[in-house]
Amino acid sequence: MAIERPVVFVVDDDPSMRHALQDLVASVGLEPCVFATPREFLQASRADVPSCLVLDVRLPGSSGLAFQEELARAGVRVPVIFITGHGDIPMSVRAIKAGAVEFLSKPFREQELLDAIHAGIERDRAQRRAAAAVAEFEQRFATLTEREREIMPLVTAGQANKRIAAELGVAEATVKVHRAQIMRKMQAKSLPELVRMGDTLAKPKS
Repeated sequence: MAIERPVVFVVDDDPSMRHALQDLVASVGLEPCVFATPREFLQASRADVPSCLVLDVRLPGSSGLAFQEELARAGVRVPVIFITGHGDIPMSVRAIKAGAVEFLSKPFREQELLDAIHAGIERDRAQRRAAAAVAEFEQRFATLTEREREIMPLVTAGQANKRIAAELGVAEATVKVHRAQIMRKMQAKSLPELVRMGDTLAKPKS
């Protein structure tokens, strides 16, 4: 099965800039996908592959910064790289604080943009790996019984079997059985690994 290439989305209302960026992205073996407006980007179907978004700050009807915030609210986590011919320091600070990978002022060197694009794609790959790990842990956690789900946080908090048994009003041998089942079902090879799984599951979804 062919592996799809990472996609670089471009949103810029300047046709010449769109075409130049399209050619640049394609020249390094990435898949360009260009749009004139944020609406076009939102309405298009997007391949489920690592990607990033090159976004002009000044767009008709809405600024790129406002669109960045809209994407965050909609749960679209594609890493953003801003390009602008009218940027300033407060604008760049706002963009970076909101999670942008880079904020480049025109004219910029092609290599600067390509470096930012590769960084954005790597960030997206990392996000995808983390999300896949959480989904896998959630599937494993769903196989636990109600009692095992009750015991797991006590185990990951470092409590001894005897203390857990006293807290839950069960026999210590029963806790040992449940503990072994938790380790097996969660596919944890050690207590530290189970603790990491528990911490991952406890993190709020962004």
